[in-house]
Amino acid sequence: MKSLWQDIRYKFLQSGSRINLLIGINVLVFLLINVPAIILRLMGNTMLDSFAHEYLALPAHLPTLLTRFWTPVTYMFMHADIFHILFNMLWLFWMGQIFEEYLGNKRLVSLYIIGGLAGATFYILSFNIFPFFAGVLPFATVVGASASVMAIVVATATLLPNYTIYLMFLGPVKLKWIAVFYVVIDFLSITGPNAGGEIAHLGGALLGFLYIKQLKRGQDWSRAVDNVFNQRPKVKVAAQNKTYQQQSPSTPRQDEIDHILDKISQSGYESLNKHEKEVLFRASKNES
Repeated sequence: MKSLWQDIRYKFLQSGSRINLLIGINVLVFLLINVPAIILRLMGNTMLDSFAHEYLALPAHLPTLLTRFWTPVTYMFMHADIFHILFNMLWLFWMGQIFEEYLGNKRLVSLYIIGGLAGATFYILSFNIFPFFAGVLPFATVVGASASVMAIVVATATLLPNYTIYLMFLGPVKLKWIAVFYVVIDFLSITGPNAGGEIAHLGGALLGFLYIKQLKRGQDWSRAVDNVFNQRPKVKVAAQNKTYQQQSPSTPRQDEIDHILDKISQSGYESLNKHEKEVLFRASKNES
């Protein structure tokens, strides 16, 4: 049992991959809510279900949202049922691996968070602006990591549009077509029974697209999240050590990284030469 716990702790906390950490948090939250809830349901008590829905799901009604201001964060780690979390975590695992390989693991967590927040913003604005949702606005809520996952899927497809993966029954498919397919399906479903979820997906997708476009221009939106969660004291360096503050030769320049990302976007990873691959690898390590 001790060995199993050590393996789990290493996998989710010490392996260096943020994918495992995000999946672990989602699974843990799902189990902590649903295992006791099922036991209580068997005894005729739905108190925990009501609590999770009322205090952790994201409401669209603004007066309710003001008293549940934490829900734009909590909703992105909750799921409605086992299939909901299963498919979200599978896509997070598949796309997250590709994303981490090219852009490092810190950016993955940041994109997950801001993608979820973008999905929440789209959902809240849409339900309060469009008359179609007026009838359900007072009691509408949404849960799920789908907006965060869509941000990662679309960001990865925007960075590597011609990257090919193999899907069961379909064979080789380029990432750009996978992203387009899901965006179109989500848009066509925004007046359906899961309208809130579909709108949140679109918000995450748009954020993922803009994130990569801005990253190529030298604007890294993930730094804002890093500054919140990774505050570090600034170290003053004496005047005689000014030369030490200069960028290390082993640290890739941002313009060099941007050029490589543009080349990947246009011609694929295979078009990179050995030096460019090494630069991208060092940049990824610097982010981890």
